[in-house]
Amino acid sequence: MSVLLVEDDMSIAIVITAALEDEGFSVTHCDTIAERDRLLGERGYEALVTDVMLPDGDGIETIDRARALHPDMPIVILSAQNTLDTAVRATDTGAFEYFPKPFDIDELARTVRQAAGNAQGKVSRGDEPLGDGLPLVGRSPAMQTVFRMITRVLRNDLTVLILGESGTGKELVAEAIHQLGNRRNGPFIAVNTAAIPAELIESELFGHEKGAFTGAVARHVGKFEQAAGGTLFLDEIGDMPMQAQTRLLRALQSGTVRRVGGREEIRLDTRIIAATNKDLEPEIAAGRFREDLYYRLNVVPIHMPPLRDRSDDIEVLARHFLQHAANEGLPRRQLTPEAAELLSRQPWRGNVRELKNFIYRLALLAREDTIDVDSVVPLLAQEPVGTQQAGVQEGGDIASAISHWLSVERPASGTIYERAMAAVERPLFAEVLRDTGGNQLRAAQALGINRNTLRKRLSELALDPEEFARRS
Repeated sequence: MSVLLVEDDMSIAIVITAALEDEGFSVTHCDTIAERDRLLGERGYEALVTDVMLPDGDGIETIDRARALHPDMPIVILSAQNTLDTAVRATDTGAFEYFPKPFDIDELARTVRQAAGNAQGKVSRGDEPLGDGLPLVGRSPAMQTVFRMITRVLRNDLTVLILGESGTGKELVAEAIHQLGNRRNGPFIAVNTAAIPAELIESELFGHEKGAFTGAVARHVGKFEQAAGGTLFLDEIGDMPMQAQTRLLRALQSGTVRRVGGREEIRLDTRIIAATNKDLEPEIAAGRFREDLYYRLNVVPIHMPPLRDRSDDIEVLARHFLQHAANEGLPRRQLTPEAAELLSRQPWRGNVRELKNFIYRLALLAREDTIDVDSVVPLLAQEPVGTQQAGVQEGGDIASAISHWLSVERPASGTIYERAMAAVERPLFAEVLRDTGGNQLRAAQALGINRNTLRKRLSELALDPEEFARRS
């Protein structure tokens, strides 16, 4: 079996060639698109392995020329431009597989063997080009895995379950699947299932007829019908009431819904994407989530990594958010490498959402156009304790944390009290808001302070109670 390898980095080409030859392939190597086309014009190959950025052009943009010569030849694409856009472009060509660099050489060799022996494994090509400007950002291996999973579900309507902590970008993944998939011309309807009162959730999802219950003065079209021809995104599915879970399962099994108080069975034409920040298996064991619904939803799971597992992406994300902040009218700022490195060392318990909020606050409050370490440190001191590198250690106490904070931060004389109070007060309020689900009345009662005092301090500390509201 023969493979044509198009790669302009000689060291990578040598490694790939050796791995493929160990698999029994005969490898022909070239390093330009022009040479690729010449070789393909002379003979056929069992597979084509090609880089994207080549000396004389873009390997993806010119892939049609290779396909015209050999329509059934499987193609494996390699790229150092590890973005979702590149992954989608690669998949949209009908490529058998896409590998972001660096990649596992053994996995590449196995994939080429599979491609050569199974031409039916190719992804079908879409009718329209896919756009760029996608909101998902990251080049870490963890995010590359997410991008590759996204590309696998673009040309089908399989149900997707997105799993991950709050703030990791689960809704962005759902939007990307919709915007880049076959249903992109239809509506994208997002429903936070935990935010809807239990007594109203069936009406919201499935609709109701006039007179179905007290207050139903007119027919209401539910979210399933609103999403016809498009995608229905059920966020925080793990918090859905049990009765609504039963009706959702029935809808997924039958492919139909019935409005509350209605008799007509309405045929569904909707892709379902669900998401949760909960581990559903313990919820199933505790009787709070239906096991049969879990298996209906978990057809294709996509795991969103927490930001602490993709620290290499923090600098890219920070610069991305600074650009977006400027586009939205905030001052245009630049980030020094040292400041970016400091941000990359933070755990960011609130994940990408917390980092975004911090960067926007930094863009607003920084005194210079170039943000350096001295600009970042004071704001980091105001972040919740769990976010700071110099925070309270597990099992430690406040006194030792303050001692540690003083030794690490070394605040200037005359600022110690103000900065220490901010460093303690902000995480204290944040934790109480988190415990009370953002309810200011309960938070004030727990703290033992007046509600108006709480509101004033929250405003001064740039804490938004809505960020702590329980998303159900």
